[in-house]
Amino acid sequence: PRSASVIALEPTEIAFLSAEKFMDCMREEFTVALRTMQRMATIVRFANERIIELSTLGANNRVHAEISSLAHKQGVEKDGKVYISPIPVHSDIAARISTVRETVARTMSDLAKQGIVTRGNGALVVHDMNRLEQLVHNVRGGDMGEKEA
Repeated sequence: PRSASVIALEPTEIAFLSAEKFMDCMREEFTVALRTMQRMATIVRFANERIIELSTLGANNRVHAEISSLAHKQGVEKDGKVYISPIPVHSDIAARISTVRETVARTMSDLAKQGIVTRGNGALVVHDMNRLEQLVHNVRGGDMGEKEA
C-alpha cells in the first residue's frame, strides 16, 4: 500500500473529491483548511521522527520507540499500567521499523525480562512507561522526539 492507501475492515461507503473541489473547500472553509494544515504538520513531524529513528537508532532501540509510540497512541492507562490492545504483531512492528521479526521478538523478550512489559488477556501491558521512555530518551540524546503543542 501507498502512504495514502486505506483498507476497509467492514462494508464502507466512500466519496471522492476532485483536486479542484478540494482547493475550493480549502479557500472557502477556514476550519477545514486549518485542520488540514494541522494534520499535515503532524504527518511531517511523524515522518521526520521516523527518518531520525531509522538513521540513528539501532533496531532494539527502534522497537523500544515503537512500543512507546503505540502506548501513547492506542494504549489505555489503568492502575499505573498501559494496556495496548490488540497485542501488536511482531512482523507488523518489524515492517514499520525496518527490521526483522526475530529482532522484535528478542527485544520484547528482553523488555519482559526487565519487567517493563508482559502479554496477557489480549493486551501488551507496559508496566513501567517511565523506564521504557527512558530507554528511548537516552538513545535519542535528550529531548529529540518530544512533541510540540
